[in-house]
Amino acid sequence: MEFDEMKMIWDAQNNKPLYTIDEEGLYKHIVSKKKKARHITNVSELLLIVANLASGVLIAALNFFGEHATPIGYAIAVWMLGTALYVLVSRIRRINQQHQFDRSMMGDLRHAVSDATYQVRLSLLMRWNMLPIAVFTFVGLWNGAKSIWIAIGALIFFGIVYYASRWEHSIYKSRKRELEALQKMLQA
Repeated sequence: MEFDEMKMIWDAQNNKPLYTIDEEGLYKHIVSKKKKARHITNVSELLLIVANLASGVLIAALNFFGEHATPIGYAIAVWMLGTALYVLVSRIRRINQQHQFDRSMMGDLRHAVSDATYQVRLSLLMRWNMLPIAVFTFVGLWNGAKSIWIAIGALIFFGIVYYASRWEHSIYKSRKRELEALQKMLQA
């Protein structure tokens, strides 16, 4: 069977040329990617805000009402409250910038890439944020003359969290690369 005959059969079955891009399917795929990127970013931001706010308030309250108030306890509480405030302000800025994207296939794709880029940056920043929290924790344990086993447990905990955050960060980077590849393909 010749190529032209196969193409005529294909065209007759689908009423579409053989080599076309399903624009409707591609647009649905892009919108799905955009919604997924936005959902992940929203959940990440809200979890970071709530976790840092709750931890900061709890540590400050325990330090204030407890028997052994220490400056390091207040320092870690202020750091965590500052982190929650930073993520909240970043979230407000990100939401306000959503209106700059047009309602087209490329606009939605640019929006998805923007959200993915923001998520990668936020993930990396929170990985680095773990360092001061770990330092404050170990200084607090040292000043409080806690058992060496508590310090070893904290070290293991921070090691696991660092490994998990590296894994999570690589997932966000791969999703961003996938969106950028799709964007380059559509621009070409």
